[in-house]
Amino acid sequence: MDSTTATDLWDRLAGSQSGPSVWTVVGTGLVALAMILPPRVWRVTRNAITIAHEGGHGLVALLSGRTLDGIRLHSDTSGLTVSRGRPTGFGMVLTAAAGYPAPSLLGLAGAWALSTGHVTALLWVAAALLAAMLVMIRNAYGALTVVLTGAAFVLVSWLAGPEVRAAFAYGVVWFLLLGGVRPSFELQRKRRFGAAADSDADQLGRLTGVTPVLWLLFFHVVALAALLAGGNLLLRG
Repeated sequence: MDSTTATDLWDRLAGSQSGPSVWTVVGTGLVALAMILPPRVWRVTRNAITIAHEGGHGLVALLSGRTLDGIRLHSDTSGLTVSRGRPTGFGMVLTAAAGYPAPSLLGLAGAWALSTGHVTALLWVAAALLAAMLVMIRNAYGALTVVLTGAAFVLVSWLAGPEVRAAFAYGVVWFLLLGGVRPSFELQRKRRFGAAADSDADQLGRLTGVTPVLWLLFFHVVALAALLAGGNLLLRG
């Protein structure tokens, strides 16, 4: 690769671009909402939220000094992240607490990146994170899901024009912010009917002695706060 090509690639990655029109920002938000509210559509699109959820568990497990054994993503949109280390303690608490907030916090980080005009960088970073996650996937469905998702980011960032890249990036960030809200309410409903005895909230309750209801409240607060802050960044940007 000659220096000119390398410079062009760096400029494309690190450079910023002006934000899209307010109609594009609002429109991509409405499209994201349409991918979340209908139950039949959500059963498919929720896979993307599961990727972020399990990726959050895995990343925090590594950062807290645990050994990450693998991640599984299932066709019913459930997932499982397995790590080794002390079965109790601060690292285990952080790992268990990371899943539900992960999509919302990723969306908030993405909203900040878009507000500064770094559309292409956002897409490339997302593709890199998915590639890193792929190494730890331990089932075929999970691998296929991550590969297809990563391929979408790569193709759009490489082949699409600035307007399409921006619309895609804004749609993804809106989806993470809005989609990050729904799972904690779904968990709350399942727990009400006794169908989630081993949920993240219940595991955290056993690890910390704090009632799972408060952990559910924590998940709600993080998701809603990220949606408000991230939505404000997107609309103002």
